[in-house]
Amino acid sequence: MSHSVSASKAAPTAGEAGLIHQLCRWCGTASFRRLLCPVCASSDLDSVRSDGLGVVVRSSVVHRYTEAARNESLVRLPEGFVFRCQVVGAAPHLVYVGARVRPVTGAAPDSGELVLELCDPVGRADWQ
Repeated sequence: MSHSVSASKAAPTAGEAGLIHQLCRWCGTASFRRLLCPVCASSDLDSVRSDGLGVVVRSSVVHRYTEAARNESLVRLPEGFVFRCQVVGAAPHLVYVGARVRPVTGAAPDSGELVLELCDPVGRADWQ
């Protein structure tokens, strides 16, 4: 017995901003880059497009694997899931909890790393 959840499906288009996430057909849970639903363990997942607008819930500056500092954040989307990504558009230490973020237009979704940018400028352009 399958519960169908209506959602707008869309294939990703090159250069188009947004995120493709999964929506469980059984319980309606949204998840990101999963093979199984994190709630009911169903593998019956639909791919759904989100506008990708989210809010930073945790932010840190890391120096791992590179000489330059970069930002690593946890971002929550309105669909209900949280994921780790890099936030650009400001100095790594200026990305704050509560900042609104969106996907970077033109970023390669197949690269494995998710990059988002700040929706609102931080106010300091001299950080570079």
